[in-house]
Amino acid sequence: MMDQITEIAFQIILHAGNGRSSAMEAIQEAKDGNFQKADQLIDDAGEELGKAHSYQTKLLQEEAKGNGIDVNVMLIHSQDHLMTAMTVRDLASEFVELYRNK
Repeated sequence: MMDQITEIAFQIILHAGNGRSSAMEAIQEAKDGNFQKADQLIDDAGEELGKAHSYQTKLLQEEAKGNGIDVNVMLIHSQDHLMTAMTVRDLASEFVELYRNK
């Protein structure tokens, strides 16, 4: 089971990282006036974060069924990545709108 938890943690890190990267790229595109590209990157970030969140949801559902897991540092690290990436995406959306309206 621990190998499965570590694999899920890696998937969360992967997709959260992709989402964060797309969100940061969206800010740069908006800064350069490329709002269509920025909007697409924000959408891409949301899709990647959705994938990461679905892995997290699987863990939550298992725990809700009474199938608790042993939490390891890798899983905690993945949760940190996900929450940070979600915040970056939310802020990136705001930055895109600020650049669009300047």
